[in-house]
Amino acid sequence: MEANIFQYEFIVKGLLGVVFASITAGIIGTYIVSKRMVFLSGGITHASFGGIGIGYFIGLNPIVGAAVFAILSALGIEYLSGRQKIREDSAIGILWAFGMATGIIFIYLTPGYSPNLMSYLFGSILTVTYADIIALGIMSVILISYFTIFYRTILYISFDEVFARTYSSYVDIFKYITTSLIALTIVLNIRMAGVVLVISLLTIPPNIAMLFTKVYFKIVIWSIISAFVGTATGYVISYFAGIPVGATIIFTLVIIWLIAKGIRQLAVKMHQ
Repeated sequence: MEANIFQYEFIVKGLLGVVFASITAGIIGTYIVSKRMVFLSGGITHASFGGIGIGYFIGLNPIVGAAVFAILSALGIEYLSGRQKIREDSAIGILWAFGMATGIIFIYLTPGYSPNLMSYLFGSILTVTYADIIALGIMSVILISYFTIFYRTILYISFDEVFARTYSSYVDIFKYITTSLIALTIVLNIRMAGVVLVISLLTIPPNIAMLFTKVYFKIVIWSIISAFVGTATGYVISYFAGIPVGATIIFTLVIIWLIAKGIRQLAVKMHQ
């Protein structure tokens, strides 16, 4: 019976979630890694925990609370580092700590049974709902449309913001919009890998892709493929091994990165 895992609805829902998570992680992850925003994304991820705590406290869907908190944190980091002349790493550190502290306080103040936060901290893809899948699907369509229509501007911003400002006078607007999309992508993928591990889901696939190509569009495509292979494989392994899904997905992605790096180094030596 266990051989046919597709007979279970939660398995099918999880795999659908894997498909859309791979698309969103591949697109946004490429931008994050290219623009060297990994620390910023980590700050947004942990700051969103404040929204989860507030959501529990006021009886709101924790993911909705996390989305609002993450977007406000992302925009706050951009504003503080850009307008208030505060170093970006300092702004990230402040909002990172504030978000986590806020989440812990409001969860503690929530009356009644203390919620199990393991699924939010480390991911629980097995509990993905159709609402989560629809949200990820919509985000996938939004990201594909946004990055396709404004591809050249986003490309310039990713690698050379100074040159991008000579190409477009709306660079700051693009940065705020893209940062907000990063925040939403992070929150929607919390179900997959959790607050602690989700940043790895966004950064490992692009690093795998960059071992073999430096063309932005190809990096996006191969990031999506890498994310899907690693996430789906980790998902199946966790099911049969009975171990945590989020951690298994990230572990699998790291193994794939190590194998890809070894293949890349071998190919370079063979051509020397």
